[in-house]
Amino acid sequence: MKKFKKVAVGGTFDELHKGHKVLLLKAFEIGEQILIGLCTDEFAEKMGKPHITARFDERLKELLLFLKNHKLYSKAKIIPLNDAFGNTTTDKSIEALVVSEETKKIALKINKKRIEIGFPPLEIIMVHMVPAENYKPISTTRIREGEIDREGHILRKI
Repeated sequence: MKKFKKVAVGGTFDELHKGHKVLLLKAFEIGEQILIGLCTDEFAEKMGKPHITARFDERLKELLLFLKNHKLYSKAKIIPLNDAFGNTTTDKSIEALVVSEETKKIALKINKKRIEIGFPPLEIIMVHMVPAENYKPISTTRIREGEIDREGHILRKI
């Protein structure tokens, strides 16, 4: 039996890489139903990433393929994220939030807001960043710069 009925996880999920997959798989490991917030193009743009971001429909297609390949599609619901909170401040049934070290601050803000509106705080499950071969975290930025591939293999020294 899973620890939680409903778990949320969110991200841009651009260049879906090993770190994203670890994050997503953790959510499915602990939850029966997984709510995946996928950043809209507008929200991704507001984040000021240092690289271009694939369009929402491309990122959604990759995410759906990953879920289908892992036979997780039936347990997932993907929603567009227009802000950092998504459904976490409107859906009282969400019990936990899976985040990376990078996004833990957002989880704390979400819990603060949930408490303010009378919702129970979410259990925060933090997943460590997945290191590439050179022990630095795998990131979309590094992939887009051609330094590493999606699995964290070194493509060129910088």
